[in-house]
Amino acid sequence: MDEKRRELLKLLKEKSYRYSPDKLFKLASGRESPYYVDCRPVTHNAQGLALIGEIVFDLVQDLNIQAIGGLTMGADPIAHAVALTSYLKGKPLNAFSVRKEAKGHGTGGLVVGDVKPGERVVIVEDVITTGGSTLKAINAAREFGLQVVKVLILVDRGEGGREAVAAVAPQVEAVFNLVDLQKD
Repeated sequence: MDEKRRELLKLLKEKSYRYSPDKLFKLASGRESPYYVDCRPVTHNAQGLALIGEIVFDLVQDLNIQAIGGLTMGADPIAHAVALTSYLKGKPLNAFSVRKEAKGHGTGGLVVGDVKPGERVVIVEDVITTGGSTLKAINAAREFGLQVVKVLILVDRGEGGREAVAAVAPQVEAVFNLVDLQKD
């Protein structure tokens, strides 16, 4: 593991990972678990954003994509970090968000950002459990006319979500998994 990944993993362990065998956490999927991963303290942290931007950009820069994004709000800081990093490295990628529901005013729609139908994109996710949020983002992107070439997950909880997404996406990759966060 390179130094940037080690630093990001250290931040995720310190700020995002919780274990409580006595009081279970209720997850967005509705499941309960003694493990909780909330990436927002890291994806909203200056150092975390810099590391995420570098690491994720390195994983997508050769994919011939035009944009990166996913379901708001978990994917937003990741996509923005990668967009900024890509611009600074001279290979600009735009960011986009997939709303949880279409707005009843303005242009409406689920996909917002600087993207056009036909563009090749990567969908990002902060944490995946069942894959429901990621599948929603993939479906909305495709309905908008985007070509999803890869799904990139910051932390895979290892509970079937990655496999569910792999059934509909050409490539799926996780930067870390729950076991990585559990190691001392």
